[in-house]
Amino acid sequence: MAKAPVLTPQAEDFPRWYQDLINKAELADNGPVRGTMVIRPYGYGLWERMQQEMDARIKKAGAQNAYFPMFIPQSYLTKEAEHVEGFAPELAVVTHGGGKQLEEPVVVRPTSETIINEYFSKWVQSHRDLPLLINQWANVVRWELRPRVFLRTTEFLWQEGHTAHATYEDARAYASMIHTDVYGDFMTNVLGIDVVLGRKTAKERFAGAINTLTLEGMMGDGKALQLGTSHELGQNFAKAFNTTYQLQGAEREYVWQTSWGVSTRMVGGLIMSHGDDNGLRVPPRLAAVQAVVLAIKGDDAVIAKVREIGAKLEAAGIRVVVDDRTDTPFGRRAVDWELKGVPVRIEVGPRDLASTEFPGGTAMLARRIPGGKEPVSIDALAELLPGVLEEDQALLLRQSRERRESRTVDVKTLDEAVEAAATGWGRISWADLGAEGEAKLSEQGVTVRCIVAADGSVPATDDQEGNIAIVARAY
Repeated sequence: MAKAPVLTPQAEDFPRWYQDLINKAELADNGPVRGTMVIRPYGYGLWERMQQEMDARIKKAGAQNAYFPMFIPQSYLTKEAEHVEGFAPELAVVTHGGGKQLEEPVVVRPTSETIINEYFSKWVQSHRDLPLLINQWANVVRWELRPRVFLRTTEFLWQEGHTAHATYEDARAYASMIHTDVYGDFMTNVLGIDVVLGRKTAKERFAGAINTLTLEGMMGDGKALQLGTSHELGQNFAKAFNTTYQLQGAEREYVWQTSWGVSTRMVGGLIMSHGDDNGLRVPPRLAAVQAVVLAIKGDDAVIAKVREIGAKLEAAGIRVVVDDRTDTPFGRRAVDWELKGVPVRIEVGPRDLASTEFPGGTAMLARRIPGGKEPVSIDALAELLPGVLEEDQALLLRQSRERRESRTVDVKTLDEAVEAAATGWGRISWADLGAEGEAKLSEQGVTVRCIVAADGSVPATDDQEGNIAIVARAY
């Protein structure tokens, strides 16, 4: 009788596979309030690495970290009509505190444009105060009707950047730089996901923005996931909050603004982009644990050797864990590490130490991303592994790109677009589709994920000649 698989196969039920993997790889649990989640240590370790990589890029872009309150006076949101209308269905509103009804209800932060602009209007006085570049790492609450762990939760973690500039051109250039040099670089070169960079249609634009730039990734089932956005806010919030700066004379001018963010949704994207029927596959540049050294048996010499290997790999700059828990069967531990997607396993037992194949002893090297095992010299591990990890990082990106390219087709009609979206993405001329066609697709559960130029670059305007709409079903 065949042994039951650890995970539901992707081809059988992709959503069930996703939930199985989150549970069995110990990434997260459902929280006690519907739509919330508890992020477990291994899952939070992935988020911490994302934070570290992103934070370095954000600071290189000139932004400084700050923190703003999670409680926002309800009156702040009403100042920008389009903004409050866009978020109204998702708001969590506090009406009582300290046993008493509040004089003014407060909203639990769904995003911080309004409260940050309240302070920008105080901090910006002259052109010398610009640009003002602020980022915060925080939690936000958006009441989610159809929750799914990491992808759509009532409370989630994110970073949100907010900037003020003297000119439209400066703000536009900064939003574009965040889009490409911060988000695009991280998602491509660290997450290993071949994202498409484009601009949202007016229908899909962030509430209160004049332009939204997006990064869309194709998941293992062919659906799209929005992994991050960068918004040009124009002067909409500046006018609502009277955020102005003084020119050379007495004249004052409204600032031009941006906002941009990525969230724990990226963890879900990582799972669905790289995971397979054996579990997660974590890109080596991201992995909190790049290599695990496993003792097969509780032999004193084996225990001493795995600890020695771990110390040498750590000294070589590899993020390593030594697993010498020999009271737990080796097979179970190996499966657990495979589920967690650690890029490399180094397995050492008495037979390996007794092997004469390599001077200094032999270990079995198991590579999670391409699969397979091979004997290697223990003495060569510290020199060998950096190259192996880079090879496997490149492989994940290549596989992501190949999936997207093979499952994206050019279409000419709405029916063809819906058919393409059943298994992947469709590309259709925006001039042929237009807002009317976009609305008809939406009725069938297909959305325009973004608009790209004919050469695949980000177009300057929605109606730029030759624009292509990327259509798909989405998470």
